[in-house]
Amino acid sequence: MSRAQKTQEDVIAPVATAAKPGVQVDERLRKTSIVTEAMRRPELGAIAGLIVVLIFFLFTASPTMFTLSGLMTILAPASQLGILAIAAALLMIGGEFDLSIGSMIAFAGLAFAAALVNAHWPLPVAIVATMVFAAIVGAVNGQLVIQTRLPSFIVTLAFLFILRGLTLVGLKLATGGSTQLRGVDDVVQGDLVKSLFSGAAFQGFFSWLASNNLIDKFDNGLPKVSGVPVSILWFIGFAIVATWILLRTRVGNWIYASGGDPNAARNSGVPVSRVKTALFMLTACAAALVAILTVLDAGSTDARRGVQKEFEAIIAAVIGGCLLTGGYGSAIGAFIGAIIFGVVSIGLTYTSFDSDWFQVFLGAMLLMAVLFNNYIRRKVTGER
Repeated sequence: MSRAQKTQEDVIAPVATAAKPGVQVDERLRKTSIVTEAMRRPELGAIAGLIVVLIFFLFTASPTMFTLSGLMTILAPASQLGILAIAAALLMIGGEFDLSIGSMIAFAGLAFAAALVNAHWPLPVAIVATMVFAAIVGAVNGQLVIQTRLPSFIVTLAFLFILRGLTLVGLKLATGGSTQLRGVDDVVQGDLVKSLFSGAAFQGFFSWLASNNLIDKFDNGLPKVSGVPVSILWFIGFAIVATWILLRTRVGNWIYASGGDPNAARNSGVPVSRVKTALFMLTACAAALVAILTVLDAGSTDARRGVQKEFEAIIAAVIGGCLLTGGYGSAIGAFIGAIIFGVVSIGLTYTSFDSDWFQVFLGAMLLMAVLFNNYIRRKVTGER
């Protein structure tokens, strides 16, 4: 018998044996249906939720909601929340929480605006300095969690209040008593770098679409939608990169392992401490990015920026399939979860319903998402 024939028999024999009645089939050789495979995906609940929400508004909202203008109105706030939600999702998959990202938006906004208005730094330098500053704060958060072994919930809850308080104090010092710092527009006027973080992209293309009657336009010929808000492009790009990291790189495997079983991961050579510290730095930098986007769009910053965004980001991540116990979830799920937020929060303004129902929606969606994820995990996938 040739070596090739023997090798082929060695491969086929176990499969043939497993196919015999009464013989236990190796789980790795067991075929699963397409439906089962689909239900194993963390994004399933978010996709189902988005479909239900869209159907609801299809029957209750004004048709204006489903125009190009309505779509951009929904995606603009969803994109900023989505950047936070994707970062929060990666951290949750890694087994930790960050409740300070909302306050980090305000604190980073203060640092960024003060660097521009008070210190007169060039815009590129101010952006880089703000991101580095945020990364340092995130590293401090991560190291405190790792070195003290305190729950990340407690450490980041403390930083939620610390950063919010420092923002209030810092704004008063920078402005002479006010909790709002203005004048950003004046110092960044005409800067080419600003277009990467503010305004709308593809304006020429949208003007061409309007001139050819492919999208709605005003009587003077200008398009009703001038372009795609830059924050949406950041949102989409971040989701793509995060998904690639989770599914196609060794770092992604480390993140899942660190959240699933840290001790086993360490024994397998995974640098758990470094992975978790890097994830805390990522959430802080995501908050700083949102701060930069909002400050350049509004031309100012204030102490109320980012209030409750930490909870909304976590809820969006949970709706997207992240488990509170870590080790499970996806960036695409958080992406969809943020869009659901945008659809509901803005969509209610197109209906006759009171917009305060949005708060009820937050709690209901969180509860349903957790129940659904647990059901899928235990009843369908057979996972722990």
